[in-house]
Amino acid sequence: MIKNVIVKILSLLLLFLPLAGFGQAPAKPPIRIGMGMALTGSLAANGKAALVSMQIWAEDVNARGGLLGRKVELVTYDDQSSPASVPGIYTKLLDVDKVDLVVSGYATNMIAPAMPTIMQKKMLFMGLFGLAINNSFGYDRYFGIQPHGENAAVDMSQGFFDAAMNVKPKPTTIAIVGADAEYPHAAMMGARETIKKLGMKIVYDKTYPPNTTDFSPVVRAIQATTPDIVYVASYPPDTVGMIRAANEVGLKTKVFGGGMIGLGTAAVKKQLGPLLNGILGYELYVPEPSIKFPNVEKFLVKYQSRADKEGIDPLGYYLPPYAYAIMEIMAEAIDKTKGLDQKVLAEYIHSHTFSTVVGDVTFASNGEWKKGRSLYVQYRGVAGNDVDQFRKPGKAVVIEPAYLKSGELRYPYNEVRN
Repeated sequence: MIKNVIVKILSLLLLFLPLAGFGQAPAKPPIRIGMGMALTGSLAANGKAALVSMQIWAEDVNARGGLLGRKVELVTYDDQSSPASVPGIYTKLLDVDKVDLVVSGYATNMIAPAMPTIMQKKMLFMGLFGLAINNSFGYDRYFGIQPHGENAAVDMSQGFFDAAMNVKPKPTTIAIVGADAEYPHAAMMGARETIKKLGMKIVYDKTYPPNTTDFSPVVRAIQATTPDIVYVASYPPDTVGMIRAANEVGLKTKVFGGGMIGLGTAAVKKQLGPLLNGILGYELYVPEPSIKFPNVEKFLVKYQSRADKEGIDPLGYYLPPYAYAIMEIMAEAIDKTKGLDQKVLAEYIHSHTFSTVVGDVTFASNGEWKKGRSLYVQYRGVAGNDVDQFRKPGKAVVIEPAYLKSGELRYPYNEVRN
């Protein structure tokens, strides 16, 4: 009798113990990926769009069961678009938060300050749009997603010059101008190298203070040198200012444009509207029929469905697909190597080609793309300031690279802009 009672009690205990949480394997901790990102300040528009793209990636991965059987969690701090805040953020992520992996914030000025900390901790580092960052650091665990070639500073402007050199008669003089800051310095340095090879004469080569708001004097000074080509390396506020000034002054030149950051964003497109017409500008994706990256449209549908709610760029052509792509690359390396060893992950990334939403990506030994794909488009037929017009082909015609071309360059700028 007593034996039967004991058996019944044990049976009941075995029945209810799982409900109380006993007997279950402990849940694996998430894989934590840390970053500083511009959520306020001058870079916030792009920073917020990048973060939403990475969140979409995390949701997609977690819906498939995570990585290594673990959920993915993003740990983010606002770098306030301030380079001075970056070292402290990455120190906290690695020493206090103990994240498993790190990725960079947006732009050259935010990536460079993080590099010493990353290198000291020997972490893998995926860079989100830094121009020629590794020229200064030579770090074998750094990888940049910006689609320039191994010599990034030169490759960034190569498409611009390839297009401009098709002008008849061939251009012989050029003006180059940019902000006195890290990215423009690198872009202008690369442009000078190409200009030297082309045998062109530089008739204007100056920088302006980063806080410049009136660009009319700059454009008038350029106009006085009567250049065949004007190449500009600028940040978004400068890009808007330079283009407005070019229209106000009535800049006369065969080709005007260059590495003008911001043209790919909806906010700048909306501000400038028809003032964009005729410019040979730098983009990363446009909906031209010649561009077919597998899965980019699928990603953009997800992104654009959240854009209004999140208050971010409604088009998502510039940064979002590339922010998603760096996470895809890192995830594949983790999955294939079955671990989080930073050295092993870097070696895998160096030795493989990745199929991403922005196409196939293979890295050179310095962490830049092995083969560049700097996209230059000419804006045409832009009417009014409605952003939706840029969702259709024909407003940003691909001029370079040749294998993605959807039209021919029209010139001179002072005639085709109208």
